[in-house]
Amino acid sequence: MSLSQSDFIKAVFDAELDTPEGLCNPEGTPATKRFSVYRNNVAASLTEALEVTFPTVQKLVGEAFFKAMAGVFLRQHPPDSPLLMQYGTKMPDFLARFEPVSHLGYLPDVARIELALTQSYHGADVTAIEIEILQNIAPDALLLAKIQLAPSVHLIRSQWPAASLYHVNNNPDAPDPAMQPEDALITRAEFDPIVTTLPSGAGAFIQALMQAKTMGQAVKIATIDSAGFDLGQILGLLLSTGAITGITERKQNEQIDNIT
Repeated sequence: MSLSQSDFIKAVFDAELDTPEGLCNPEGTPATKRFSVYRNNVAASLTEALEVTFPTVQKLVGEAFFKAMAGVFLRQHPPDSPLLMQYGTKMPDFLARFEPVSHLGYLPDVARIELALTQSYHGADVTAIEIEILQNIAPDALLLAKIQLAPSVHLIRSQWPAASLYHVNNNPDAPDPAMQPEDALITRAEFDPIVTTLPSGAGAFIQALMQAKTMGQAVKIATIDSAGFDLGQILGLLLSTGAITGITERKQNEQIDNIT
């Protein structure tokens, strides 16, 4: 009897299924023991990959619970890429639906931050602009310009103090989080990406830039979000972290969309 690839994959990720028919030892007997070892090795490798990507989530729920949860996750979400570094993209949404952690409302966003760190690390390298480029653009022209951000830049907007929870679990000197919404910016100036807890209004500003709004539109959106928005502060942060890779100035007679 021939062995189908789909039956084999189903059996690998469901420990309740028997060894697939047609999977035999050299002598023709069912390869039950060998398949069991293979199944366990696959589960162990994928669990380890999740532990590498989500160490803070593991710390928040505990090592034993994380391993058990990973077992549920990998059965529901087998890999769709041969690259282990890409495994786990569905973890944040899984956590949002996983009943045993429903009381930890911040957990999906902490996972989104950690996933963004991995994606930032593997993002394409693009040369950041020098500050002089910004300084040489007239203020009125700058407000009409559009800003391009590096592929390694990610924004996580959360109703929870997800960024502070990430920091307090990775830096013993980090202050205890206040129970309030936070925006987290992930950037990679050199080799390793970092997480920055954004000041008031900055998340709305960066989100607008990511949506191809002009600088002026983004500033208006940010000030609606927070009257205390500081444009100089956030531009300084974006420049110092190598987040800005290009500026497109408005062409003559080009129409600019409204902010909404």
